[in-house]
Amino acid sequence: MTEAHVAVAIFVITYTLIVSERMHKTTAALAGAMAMILFKVLPVEEAWEAVDLNVIFLLAGMMIIANTMASTGVFQWLAIRAAKAAGGSPFGVLVILCLVTAVFSAFLDNVTTVVLIAPVALVVARALEVRPVPGLIAIALASNIGGTSTLIGDPPNILIASHVGIDFMTFLTAVGPVAVLTLIAFLAAAAVVGRWREPGTPATRARVMAMDDSDLISDPRLLKISIAVLVLVITGFVLQGTLGYEPAGVALMGGVLILVITRRDPHHELMQVEWSTLFFFIGLFIVVGGLETTGVLEAVGERAVDLTKGSLAGSLFLVLWMSAGLSGVVDNIPYTATMLPILDELNQDLIARGHPSNALWWALAVGADMGGNLTIIGASANVLVANISERNGHHITFVEFFKWGLPTTLASMVIASVYFWLRYLAFT
Repeated sequence: MTEAHVAVAIFVITYTLIVSERMHKTTAALAGAMAMILFKVLPVEEAWEAVDLNVIFLLAGMMIIANTMASTGVFQWLAIRAAKAAGGSPFGVLVILCLVTAVFSAFLDNVTTVVLIAPVALVVARALEVRPVPGLIAIALASNIGGTSTLIGDPPNILIASHVGIDFMTFLTAVGPVAVLTLIAFLAAAAVVGRWREPGTPATRARVMAMDDSDLISDPRLLKISIAVLVLVITGFVLQGTLGYEPAGVALMGGVLILVITRRDPHHELMQVEWSTLFFFIGLFIVVGGLETTGVLEAVGERAVDLTKGSLAGSLFLVLWMSAGLSGVVDNIPYTATMLPILDELNQDLIARGHPSNALWWALAVGADMGGNLTIIGASANVLVANISERNGHHITFVEFFKWGLPTTLASMVIASVYFWLRYLAFT
């Protein structure tokens, strides 16, 4: 058995364990990484080099900022204010919460956002006396849509931007319009099929309007510091090309700045970081590195080039729709990590033929992010929302999520297809 065969076997077993959830995904990824080293597919030094520290530090920095801000109670305050702004209307609350979720998911990672917003949606649903599951599903979908728009909003985007060297504004201007159009279509569809459209009784409306939010902000000074640092970090992302800093450096500087200014206990703050997520990435990078080193991904890329025959339209729509379909049945993070070296091969052929250099990366980002909306296991945000709902006595079935996820994903793919056709194909 060749090294390539061993690498493929390790990858398939690791991927199967992640998808089936028979083993925690972080454990599975780390076990796969160690198997690559154990069976000498990768020397230890090459395994460490396969880890993209830009992704790891970007996530770590943003987690410190998000967790510090969350500790002030600002997200709960926003949700109560949203309910009051909607006048206690269930559908009005849903629209506002989805908008808040989408916006925050663009600048915080979507997993962090749903962890903060979903419990608040449960509180509001109880006050309005409506079933919370449709609203929770909508929040998960909105988080994935909003996270599509920026390079820090969803883990696949972070992987792509770090791999290719794309700056914040370039990513935003290329992918942001698709996310905005999809969000508009999603909210319009929710108005037709959403169960939160029920008008609510006068009693429930009065109960919502009477909810007290005056004590929800537990630390105003810390909130001001957190907002100031977040604004600085976002400014750093926007001016990335001018300043010459990588997004990871900007995010980590922001995280450290909060620790320095607030003098909060670093042990406590670092304990709040999702280390499980970071080590999942580390293991995944090494597993995919084994496939790349043995030439497996290069062979797959060459096959893809033969299949599309150098056609920009064929390559673009193949990547877009394939990414959406596969990301719906497997987690979009390992899928994206696996596709990066394959797209390198496809992209080189397209560039040699004079086609735009970044088109396929935009297709991969949109397909992987939006495709995560297809099923309850398609994105980490979906899984987290389902777990939160389950803990509160509301089971979200695969079929119920799929009823929302399928039309949302199809609509987003149609919108993206038209957008990419107009941008790259219609006038060439």
